[in-house]
Amino acid sequence: MPFWAYLLHCRGGVFYTGYTDDLEKRVAQHKSGAVPGVTAQYQPVELVWSQEFPTRQEAFETERRIKGWSRAKKLALIRGDWERISRLAKKKSGPSTSSGRAEEKGSAHRETLTGTIHSPARLDKALAEATDLSRERVKALIGEGKVELDGQPATSPSAKVQAGSSFSIHVPPPSDPQAIPQDIPITVVYEDEHLIVVDKPAGMVVHPAAGNPDGTLVNALLHHCKGRLSGIGGVARPGIVHRIDKDTSGLLVVAKSDIAHEGLAQQFADHSLERAYLAVCAGHPSPPSGTVDARIGRSDRDRKKMAVLPPDSTRGKHAVTHYKALERLDNGALIECRLETGRTHQVRVHLASIGHALIGDPVYGRTPAAIRPICKALDFHRQALHAARLGFIHPVTGNRLSFSSELPDDMRELIDQMGHSNR
Repeated sequence: MPFWAYLLHCRGGVFYTGYTDDLEKRVAQHKSGAVPGVTAQYQPVELVWSQEFPTRQEAFETERRIKGWSRAKKLALIRGDWERISRLAKKKSGPSTSSGRAEEKGSAHRETLTGTIHSPARLDKALAEATDLSRERVKALIGEGKVELDGQPATSPSAKVQAGSSFSIHVPPPSDPQAIPQDIPITVVYEDEHLIVVDKPAGMVVHPAAGNPDGTLVNALLHHCKGRLSGIGGVARPGIVHRIDKDTSGLLVVAKSDIAHEGLAQQFADHSLERAYLAVCAGHPSPPSGTVDARIGRSDRDRKKMAVLPPDSTRGKHAVTHYKALERLDNGALIECRLETGRTHQVRVHLASIGHALIGDPVYGRTPAAIRPICKALDFHRQALHAARLGFIHPVTGNRLSFSSELPDDMRELIDQMGHSNR
C-alpha cells in the first residue's frame, strides 16, 4: 500500500503538512472543511506538493521534517528549488523536526525513536507495536545495526524481549527525491519555450517515485530541456501536469514554464482538453459505441487498484469515458476512447467494468484464452492502450494545438495477428 506526505496552502498564506494512505480522499476532506483544525478554519485550501512512499513511516518522517521547515524552505519546495532548500538548511543550526531527536547534516536528517517495551514478545513484533514501523522495516533496521535495546546493539529480530526494556531506533532520512538529468532518447512532437509534447514509449515511467528513482521521462526531459521545466510539480515531478501509466504509450504535454503549468492545469481541471486513446479490448462491445459514466476511486479490496464505485458514494471522483468500436477483431475489438475526465486508470477501469478489459492488462483483466498464444508469440505483456490524440489551447499564445500519434508497432502487430471478424 502506498503512502503520501503532502503540503497544503491555506487562506492567508497558512501551510499545513500531513501524511495519508489515500491522498485523493484526504485532500478532498481538507477542501470540504471536514477535517477539524487549521484547514477547516482557513478555507479554501490547495494541494501544492505531495510525494509517494512505500511505507507509512517514510511518509510520516518526511511530513514531520517538512512541518518544522521555515516558510522560505516550504516555498522553495513548492517551486522545486532543491538548491535553495539545501542552502537554507545549512544556515540553520539545530534540528528542524518537531518530534523525537534529529541530527542534521546539510539537508539530511536522522530521527531517533525511543521508548519502552510494553509487553513480552519477539523484538521485531514489540518494536513494530511500539513505533508503528512495519515488522519488515524493523528487521531491516536491526540488520543495519540501527537498533539498541537497553543501551546494547540488537542483533536478532526473533530475540525475546521483556516488558520495561528501553529501546532506541535510528531511522535514516528519506532519500533525496530530486530528479537528475539523464541522457535518455525521447520523441519530441512539439516544443517551444513554454511547453513540450512528447510521444512516450510503453515501459517508461513518467516521473521518479518509489521503485523508480531514475530512468524516467522526467530524467530524460531534464537533460533535453537543460533543467528548464516548471517547478510547480516539485523536485521529483518538475513540469508534470498529467500522467499516463508506465505501460501505456502515447502523447503527453509537459510544462517548461510556471505560467504554462498553471494554464494547462486549469484546462485539465475544467476538462476542456481533447484526449483520445486507442485500445484493444477483449470481446465485442454491445452496443458498439456508448458512454461509461461511473465514479472511480480506490478499491476497498485492494488499495493499489482503482474501482468503479456506487453512484451515491462519497469517495472517488466523477468519471466519463465515451467509447466507439473502430474494428471488429477475432475475440476482440479496436476501440477509441474519448475522455471527459482524467482519472487514474480511467480507460482500464471503465472498460473492465462493462466486461471488456484491455488485452494484456495484468491488473484489471484476464486476456481471453484464444488470444494468449498470440500475446505470448509477440511477447506482448502490457495493456493495449495508446494515447493517440491530444489537443489544448496554448496557455501563453492562446493558439489551439492538436497532435496525433500513430499506433506503436507492438499494438499494430497484435491487431494484425488477431485478424478481422465479420461475425
